[in-house]
Amino acid sequence: MRRLVAAGARLVALVVLGASSAADMELSGVFQEIVKPECHFINGTDRVKFVKRFIYNREQYVHFDSDVGLYMGDTPYGNQVARYWNSDPEWMEYRRDAVDRHCRHNYELSTLFLVERRVPPSVSISL
Repeated sequence: MRRLVAAGARLVALVVLGASSAADMELSGVFQEIVKPECHFINGTDRVKFVKRFIYNREQYVHFDSDVGLYMGDTPYGNQVARYWNSDPEWMEYRRDAVDRHCRHNYELSTLFLVERRVPPSVSISL
């Protein structure tokens, strides 16, 4: 049973990575893509900035900045992606609304247990 599960997992990995299922070789690397949304709050919700970063193998290739209101490429490939995403007005309107929909909404939900919570600081020193 363990062999069957391992073989199935290997086949899925090969198909996902685009390798031939007939190839009997070890996978040569790990590929990582990260999408990282960030909300920057200045003075509560008076001034909010939304940034969404797209990172592939530790290199940011494109990002969205709500202050600019557009995707901006950080690499040649990222420039192509940014042009494509910026060309869709409906998608861009949805992305620009993320400041209210994502940041301000989540700020209101978490204010009670994160922002207004006051705990006196304590320090302990030990050898």
